[in-house]
Amino acid sequence: MAAKQHNFARFTEARNPKAFHNYFVYDKFEAGVKLAGAEVKSIRTGKAQLADAFARFERGGLWLHGAYIEEYSHGGLSQHAPRRPRQLLLHARELRKIQQAVETGGRTIVALRLYFKQALVKVEIATASAKKQFDKRETVKKREQELELHKALNHRR
Repeated sequence: MAAKQHNFARFTEARNPKAFHNYFVYDKFEAGVKLAGAEVKSIRTGKAQLADAFARFERGGLWLHGAYIEEYSHGGLSQHAPRRPRQLLLHARELRKIQQAVETGGRTIVALRLYFKQALVKVEIATASAKKQFDKRETVKKREQELELHKALNHRR
C-alpha cells in the first residue's frame, strides 16, 4: 500500500500586511522560532497574526515581540500567553549582520511572514527603515499608475 500523502496546501502562512506599506524593506533573513507544542498546533490551524510584530536584541539573542499566536483550543493546562516574546534562532554571522544594520544604519527588524518549512516553523524577518507620510503617498500613487497602465493594456487587447 502506498504511503499516506499529506496535504501541505492547507497549512497557511501568516503575513504582515502593513510591512511593505510602512517600511522600506532591505535585507531578508529566515529564522527559526522557539515555540511550545501547543503554539505549533495553533499556527497549523491558521491562528497566528504578525500585524505588529518586530524583533529586538535582548538577553543575548534576537527576540520576536508582538506576534499573536492564539491559545490552542485543545491545549489543556499547557497554554501559553498569546503575545509572549519568542526567541529567534539564527546563525551567529546573520545575527552580527542584523545587529550592525540596526546599530549603524538606524534600521529596525520587522517580521514579514510566519510559515512552515517541512515540519519547522520559520519567520521571515527583514531589516527595514520607516517610511514618512509622503513616501507612503508616493507608493500609493505608483501603485495606482501601474494599475491604470495595466488596465489600459488589457483594454487594448
